[in-house]
Amino acid sequence: MLVFTGIVEEVGRIVEKSDLPDAVRLRIRGPVVTSDASPGDSIAVNGVCLTVVQVLPGGEFTTDVMAETLNRSTLRHIGERPEVNLERAVTVDKRLGGHIVQGHVDGTGRVISRTPSQHWEVVRITLPPGLARYVVEKGSIAVDGVSLTVSAIGDDEGQGWFEVSLIPTTLAETTLAGVPVSGEVNLEVDVIAKYVERMLHANT
Repeated sequence: MLVFTGIVEEVGRIVEKSDLPDAVRLRIRGPVVTSDASPGDSIAVNGVCLTVVQVLPGGEFTTDVMAETLNRSTLRHIGERPEVNLERAVTVDKRLGGHIVQGHVDGTGRVISRTPSQHWEVVRITLPPGLARYVVEKGSIAVDGVSLTVSAIGDDEGQGWFEVSLIPTTLAETTLAGVPVSGEVNLEVDVIAKYVERMLHANT
């Protein structure tokens, strides 16, 4: 099974976007993730698992994003925030530093608030109704491909939300520091929760 860990390897940049009949082709600069990349490899871009089409000089690669992926993720707005979180698929000899992330975006949320403190920043993000049952306090969630721990959950007048606390390393080494209030982010809930739900329903 192809998985990621949610531990961002580098912040890359979209340098070109070309429209195709039913997709777009992105050219992305990421010298770390392309250092050993080959066509057909998988790289998570803001938490979306994409296939390398071509490896180019200068630490760049191209990838095609189908219409379905554009509709379900923030990649449809990629021109607004060209910096992206990049991670190669995990290998069997690598430590799983975050949690199991598939690169299959379950939905998107919007940043409601950002509350900085001396050592971290608390970010509150909307939670789509269909995903709320999979999110628990102290559980894991991937936000734009970053593995994070849920520090709080709640509901304000029917709008579910969750909070994560971003430490200085996360703010410095991912794109999450640059997401403004009202900015949209990709969400992937813990796949284990979805499997548990499926098994419980199978026995009822």
